[in-house]
Amino acid sequence: MDLLRSHLHKVRIPEPGSRIHKDECCVSFDTPRSEGGLYVDMTSFLGFGREHVAWNYEKSGNPVYLHIVQRRKPEPDDEADRPLKKPTLLAIGVEGGFTDQEPEYDEAFEIVILPEFTSLPFPSIDLPEKVRIAVDKVILAESADRKQQLASWVADKKKVSAHAMDLKQLDNGVIVPPTGWKCSKCDKTENLWLNLTDGMILCGRRLWDGSGGNNHAIEHYEQTKYPLAVKLGTITADLEAADVFSYPEDDSVEDPLLAQHLSHFGIDFSSLQKTEMTTAERELDHNTNYDWNRIQESGKDAELLYGPGYTGLVNLGNSCYMASVMQVMFSTHPFISRYFEKQSLKAAFAIAPADPTLDLNMQMTKLAHGMLSGKCSVPNQEGQEGIHPRMFKTVIAAKHPEFSSMRQQDALDFFLHLIDQVDQANTGNHELNPFTGFKFIIEERLQCPSGKVSYNKRSDYILSLNIPLHEATNKEQLEAFHEKKAAMDLDGKEVSNEEIVRPRVPLEACLASFSGAEEVPEFYSTALNSKTTAIKTAGFKTFPDYLVLQMRKFVMEAGWVPKKLDVYVDVPDIIDISHMRSKGIQPGEELLPEGASGDNKAEPVHPVASEDIVSQLASMGFNYLHCQKAAISTSNTGVEEAMNWLLSHMDDPDINDPISKDSQAAEQTVDETSVQTLVSFGFQEDVARKALAASGGNIERATDWIFSHPEAFSSVPTDSSTSNMEDDDAHIPDGSGRYKLMAFVSHMGTSTHCGHYVAHVLKDGRWVIFNDSKVAASVDLPKDMGYLYFFQRI
Repeated sequence: MDLLRSHLHKVRIPEPGSRIHKDECCVSFDTPRSEGGLYVDMTSFLGFGREHVAWNYEKSGNPVYLHIVQRRKPEPDDEADRPLKKPTLLAIGVEGGFTDQEPEYDEAFEIVILPEFTSLPFPSIDLPEKVRIAVDKVILAESADRKQQLASWVADKKKVSAHAMDLKQLDNGVIVPPTGWKCSKCDKTENLWLNLTDGMILCGRRLWDGSGGNNHAIEHYEQTKYPLAVKLGTITADLEAADVFSYPEDDSVEDPLLAQHLSHFGIDFSSLQKTEMTTAERELDHNTNYDWNRIQESGKDAELLYGPGYTGLVNLGNSCYMASVMQVMFSTHPFISRYFEKQSLKAAFAIAPADPTLDLNMQMTKLAHGMLSGKCSVPNQEGQEGIHPRMFKTVIAAKHPEFSSMRQQDALDFFLHLIDQVDQANTGNHELNPFTGFKFIIEERLQCPSGKVSYNKRSDYILSLNIPLHEATNKEQLEAFHEKKAAMDLDGKEVSNEEIVRPRVPLEACLASFSGAEEVPEFYSTALNSKTTAIKTAGFKTFPDYLVLQMRKFVMEAGWVPKKLDVYVDVPDIIDISHMRSKGIQPGEELLPEGASGDNKAEPVHPVASEDIVSQLASMGFNYLHCQKAAISTSNTGVEEAMNWLLSHMDDPDINDPISKDSQAAEQTVDETSVQTLVSFGFQEDVARKALAASGGNIERATDWIFSHPEAFSSVPTDSSTSNMEDDDAHIPDGSGRYKLMAFVSHMGTSTHCGHYVAHVLKDGRWVIFNDSKVAASVDLPKDMGYLYFFQRI
């Protein structure tokens, strides 16, 4: 006890805002349930496993720890027969959410003093009062991980609408019947919304795949500005479950006066039966009706795999997009070498800041050792326990409004975000950055009608490919299927899933569509001193060690209806893209002049949207401001490009922010880091600012904007720009254009922001499927259904 009293000055009493890590070790995946329990530093409140707590003592000198050990209680005999209450909220550990169905644990505590691991019992009246108070607060406090988890789940809780309390309702005599509803402007009888101001019943929005309503409810709001509507079929005696939408707030909301608002139209909510799913329930249905065998390789008896490199990642709540990408990353040599083979946990902890839970390098190393050591990949009753990558998700998603939520995300967006975060953590050190091997340079050649050309370069990490359906190899089968389907439609019959024939497009055709000639309208030619249409071709200036291909599956159907392609892409095990290497300027070619002659200056640059593109998108029911942003952000390239941008940015936090018409103001508010990034590519600073202002601050789109507006950098000497690019990108690898397929990420669902992601990885000569915490040998490889394909140079 005297030893403890001599260290009292090192014991801290937690404050309300203290981050207490008592659920998991900050450098490993040890928990209180591990064999050695968990040691909580009573100074920093960081948690450590038995093998790692001494490292913390050596680094910090903090000697006093709370040792927590949890051991599983035996289950009651009737536990298996107890019915489970169905959740009504997509949340964990809150009322109406998923209940904690894990077994119960007995918990034991003791005070441990390092370096000799001297132990003192707790609770004990012999302990100093300061220690008793500090330990009690640690035990009773919500852990940092738990706080983060609850904050993420509850972040999507509906808010009370600002329009609910003083909603005006017209005294127009409208009485809504209890059944038999139909849209007032079309024949739709499903997805119907009752406007709470005038009682109009109208259909909902048209969905991305062309299904849903005809946008009559949103159009009615745009004409009348009546703000609130409730979805018919979701109204029952439990009014809190009703789906109320606020058009001005563009979100599902809570209406505390809903009973009063409904009674205005003669609706007795107590007698209504629920016939429609709310938006939240549809999301919940996707999450709870998840079946391993139905999603991929259906009905196959797969061999479960265990050991180093075969560790599953537990789904934290719509985190499959993250798990699938990280499984692929830690199957590549750069990531294995950087965070596992060449960096031990102790070395990463030694160089980590005071709080290693917020250090990306530490958490990447922790994740690598957890996935690759095999310690967490051992058989249990349900396959394998796997690991919970909570700390990694917290640090990689820090300050990102989407990845820090529990909503489903686009795996491609996460991959690009991961590149950005890893790059920032390894600024200026290309040898340490594992993504260096993924980077490549694309060279674009532009030729205007004068015959003169310009060459521009840009660096990238992914190659996004269109899928040319006209290149399908099974056209005869498709024609026969469509004829059969048309005949069955006339007879009122439906085609079964087994009878459906989908287009099969070879990957070679997708690659050819990238390198083929493309028209660039509104190109300003410095040779002609006017705008014209140029011809653009593109090729690889360098070939990366790892080539990542994204298949663009959203297209514009007849009537400008956005649709996800139901298509197979035939991907060979080995590809050779050597023919796609750019040859650079050729003998006899004449470069476009650097600037316009005489007093003809380049036109001022303003972020102006093409009215043609905006009107076509708006006619589909999209918000007019969103359509303007989509057109500007894609440099008015076309409706399809703007649509793809819209579909991937509809949930952006700034999507409703107004567009600045003052180009100077826009230039002053661009992110300085983005400006410097473009400058490092060899562009002038003023050009970088203009491009970012016209592209919504996105570096990739800004680069594309510069290449399609050469007048903006006409004052930059060509030789200087080229040499700067070569100096800055000297670290980018190059080599053969022959690659082998080593992994792919597949997506199931109508949108990249819903559904489910899984990864297939070629390991030890066989294909393995990683489906969250389940890892198994692939039986029926769905290689033609991929969304992201990863190739390794051979």
